[in-house]
Amino acid sequence: MGVPAIDIGSREFECTGALPPFDHPHIYIDMGDEKETVCPYCSTLFRFDPALPPGGARPSEAVLSNP
Repeated sequence: MGVPAIDIGSREFECTGALPPFDHPHIYIDMGDEKETVCPYCSTLFRFDPALPPGGARPSEAVLSNP
C-alpha cells in the first residue's frame, strides 16, 4: 500500500511490501516485547495495538488476503 505506518494486532507477522511488482522478499518479523518495529526492506513502521484482533490491521487493507 505504501503507507508509512500500520497498526497491527500481532507481534509476529509477515511483511510482503507493496503489491507486485513493487513488493520485496516476504519476511517474517517478530517484535518480541517491543511495541513497534520497522521493516528493513520497505521501512514501514509497524505498531502493536492490543485493541486490534490477532491478524487485524489498521488500515484494514494492509492485511494480505489470499485470492
